[in-house]
Amino acid sequence: MRTRLKQSFRFYCKMLLAIAVIFTLYSIDTQAQTTQADSLAKIKADSLASRRIATGTKVGIAGLNHDHIHLILNEYRHGNVNIVGIAEPDKKLWQKFGKIYNLPDSLFFEDLKTMCLKRKPTIVLGYNAVGKHIDIVETCAPLGISVMVEKPLAATLDQAKRMEFLALKYYINLLTNYETTWYSSVQSAYNTVKTDSIGAIRKMVFHDGHQGPREIGCSEDFLSWLTDPELNGAGALNDFGCYGADMMTWFMQGQRPIAVTAIARHYKPSVYPKVEDDATIIVEYPNATGMIEASWNWPFSIKDMEIFGAKGYIHTFDPDKVQVRINNDVKEFKAPPLALTESAPVPYFTAALKNPIKVRNDRSSLKYNMIVMQILDAAKRSIKEGKRIIL
Repeated sequence: MRTRLKQSFRFYCKMLLAIAVIFTLYSIDTQAQTTQADSLAKIKADSLASRRIATGTKVGIAGLNHDHIHLILNEYRHGNVNIVGIAEPDKKLWQKFGKIYNLPDSLFFEDLKTMCLKRKPTIVLGYNAVGKHIDIVETCAPLGISVMVEKPLAATLDQAKRMEFLALKYYINLLTNYETTWYSSVQSAYNTVKTDSIGAIRKMVFHDGHQGPREIGCSEDFLSWLTDPELNGAGALNDFGCYGADMMTWFMQGQRPIAVTAIARHYKPSVYPKVEDDATIIVEYPNATGMIEASWNWPFSIKDMEIFGAKGYIHTFDPDKVQVRINNDVKEFKAPPLALTESAPVPYFTAALKNPIKVRNDRSSLKYNMIVMQILDAAKRSIKEGKRIIL
């Protein structure tokens, strides 16, 4: 009897143990499935968050060999710009930027016209060599696609004239993108001048540049054309002289200068053998004088501006710091932020498409940038001929 009881007890123990094992395995599997599902859901949510799909103006990109391309691609990565296509013949750059910014292969095209026909962008932003800006306009203008290129407008005045002809013929907007256009300090200075707080402008001084593109670590793809006299049109003179010429034209309400005198220096021929690395340009107006100091030889990066009026003085130090001096009263302040449509290229361009008249006399306008190109062309002629050029 005892033997049977022992056998029965052992049998029930084994059964209970088996049930416990099965229940434990089921619980583990269920928990694993739940954890896996939660993980997948989180990954999916994170992925969707990191790939915020932008809406709005359809933007095409022409070229990837300008280091300013990082600015617009970073905006794309954060879902702020709706890039529909990128035209770039160098596939190595596809891989480089595709990896950095997680760009889908479907965005890339070798040919600008093919990209435009297939993706139909509303605007095209140029990030290629300055001497190739004309190629963008030659392609986009007949298709009715407006264009914004990185500063300056063109490598030469002749190229700029051809671009202007095409823009007017096909009724497109042709704008130029300057970093300083998005500086609240510069806008604040302009507003102050407009209120006549400092009186009539008598002198303008612009300092623009840095230690040198190679010294600050620009990419080799960028340097390959930036330091080429044909592809960039010059060295520091075009690269940074355009800033002062643009803002000067804006402050003078589009008034055409009467003469330009310039000198160039080649302080680092071993680094920049083909182009000047420093330029000083004096621009004469009937009642004012402007001086542009453009260099790849500053001891630090600089983009500041001084406006001397009959009654006062304005100095902008950086994107938002401003000093205004009238008599002995000196005020330093942080300029208020700009409106969205005045603070970045794509919102600005979108607003310009809706109201072209508003930007006709602005820093990015074709009208003002044709004057910029005349100033730069006269500066190069002055350097070559060693004399004052009358416009």
